Amino acid sequence: MKIDLQPTGLLLAAVILLPALASSLDAADWPQWRGPDRTDISTETGLLKKWPAAGPRRVWLSRGTGIGYSGPAVVGSSLYIMGSHNKIEHLQAVDVQSGAEQWKTQVGPVLTNGWGDGPRATPTVDGNRVYAMGGRGNLVCVQATDGKLVWQKQMKDLGGKVPSWGYTESVLVDGDRVVCTPGGRSGAIVALNKMTGERIWQSKDFTEGAQYASVIAVKHNDTRQYVQLTMKKLVGVAADSGNVLWVSDWPGRTAVIPTPIFHDGSVYITSGYGVGCERVEIGSDYSVKSAFRNKNLQNHHGGVIFKDGHLYGHCNKNGWVCQDFKTGEIVWKSKKLGKGAVTCAEGMLYCVGESDGQVVLIEASPDGWKEHGRFTLDPQTKLRKPKGKVWTHPVIADGRLYLRDQELLYCYDIKAR
Repeated sequence: MKIDLQPTGLLLAAVILLPALASSLDAADWPQWRGPDRTDISTETGLLKKWPAAGPRRVWLSRGTGIGYSGPAVVGSSLYIMGSHNKIEHLQAVDVQSGAEQWKTQVGPVLTNGWGDGPRATPTVDGNRVYAMGGRGNLVCVQATDGKLVWQKQMKDLGGKVPSWGYTESVLVDGDRVVCTPGGRSGAIVALNKMTGERIWQSKDFTEGAQYASVIAVKHNDTRQYVQLTMKKLVGVAADSGNVLWVSDWPGRTAVIPTPIFHDGSVYITSGYGVGCERVEIGSDYSVKSAFRNKNLQNHHGGVIFKDGHLYGHCNKNGWVCQDFKTGEIVWKSKKLGKGAVTCAEGMLYCVGESDGQVVLIEASPDGWKEHGRFTLDPQTKLRKPKGKVWTHPVIADGRLYLRDQELLYCYDIKAR
């Protein structure tokens, strides 16, 4: 693995020779897809509110991440991510101070696809274990310290079938369970014992095929439940049994990808290909009612942020949009950046343009597109397939911004000094 360090980064490289206890204790971890609570909002403070003209300082660049779109999970002094090397998908750990590889473990054969080969999912870190789903549906549990395999499970053995663009779900660890969506007649959603991989339950009364969204855990009506979106259904199942609590129809087309958003008894969903968005209200008796359904925010796969009563994300039709969560009406829209992915920290949105690798910092504000910095990823990969783009979502952890373009993994310092 080749690591490019900025001059100040050379000093940071020396840190790996010393115990990284301070980093582990003080780090604002990002242990899974969309952060600690799957909202894509970091709780960190003390970050830059305006970037220098050339963008924030790059600390290091790793060129050994492999092929794929997997995003990073960051806990303490380690970053966990997946990539394909020599036609095998791997889960690997990287030192956050230097970008140097700590270990690498095989997940399974590579997923091949016209839009880009390799894994798509973000690993999930839970204590001393890491869980990761490969593009062909191989789920592994490994030790966080050395990558040693603890157990593995195949989605096909649970009745699943690999979706057209591969399994992209980032598995959820909730209590003693690992929850994921193999899809199929045996039950679309499954809960596994996180220590052994043994099946606890499978949702036999919900048998939709797997799509590309990831499960979220919510508490509603004093009941812990898992919410998932498939091509034609939005569903809530009981966490302790997998029994369906409520279900709502959805007119998905081609691919349904963004993670559902839960707030105050409502679930917000969106998908691309001309479908649009909807907010569904879940009653005290688990009846469902559509508060609105429109095409004001048709998000393909870059994700949507909910903050202070508003939704922010890219719409295939309207560009970047701020949408009122209650009414579904557009508050503002802008085409100052092309289609892309987004995350949020300290009242700011970090937007990444998928076609050109531009990274833009704006306010998460209903008052309009207020830009506070912009730069372009450099270098960019030469290994991406012609149909592929910069699709990995940005991640913020411990004052650093992590971005990926295939085998290239970038680390930027965004801490205010």
